[in-house]
Amino acid sequence: MASKLLRAVILGPPGSGKGTVCQRIAQNFGLQHLSSGHFLRENLKANTEVGDMAKQYLEKGLLVPDHVITRLMMSELENRSGQHWLLDGFPRTLVQAEALDRICDLDLVISLNIPFETLKDRLSRRWIHPPSGRVYNLDFNPPHVHGIDDITGEPLVQQEDDKPEAVAARLRRYKDAAKPVIELYKSRGVLHQFSGTETNKIWPYVYSLFSNKITPIQSKQAY
Repeated sequence: MASKLLRAVILGPPGSGKGTVCQRIAQNFGLQHLSSGHFLRENLKANTEVGDMAKQYLEKGLLVPDHVITRLMMSELENRSGQHWLLDGFPRTLVQAEALDRICDLDLVISLNIPFETLKDRLSRRWIHPPSGRVYNLDFNPPHVHGIDDITGEPLVQQEDDKPEAVAARLRRYKDAAKPVIELYKSRGVLHQFSGTETNKIWPYVYSLFSNKITPIQSKQAY
């Protein structure tokens, strides 16, 4: 086991396969997968102070601002001071990255570079179960029954953001915000970029990178 705690971040546009890669890293290396989207949903559901602040923006169709997301994530990270973790969905902006800097140094930052056409195709085939955040893809992770969540039997929806006409604008927004974050971590020598159209082909490289930093829990890679 690594002698120090491993702190990692995964960056990637919507539809890049971040969730799948995070799940595999968590399974293979025992890192806590900390998703900003998951924490946001939990806080909205529990009507916490930060959840109520976020709701005011979401109800107007606005992005949750940096100071709200940062406050949410800082309190979650403080509760996990003795754990190896992997952040997903945070930091999205330079302001968020600077806030993270104040509490820890990162060991690894992974950036997934997926071609625009692939992202557009994936997102147009993506359906979600809003209460839980479970994501399905009609090509490689379809629900057992079309349009229905496997666990609750509730209907799935396609987010407005995932419709083809919205995808290009969404990806542009991501790129604009992520560029300075990527440059920052590149300048520190902790950034590792992986390109491709298939998560299964990118995964062995990610596995190998983490194996150099922390001992896998299992003797074999989980695919």
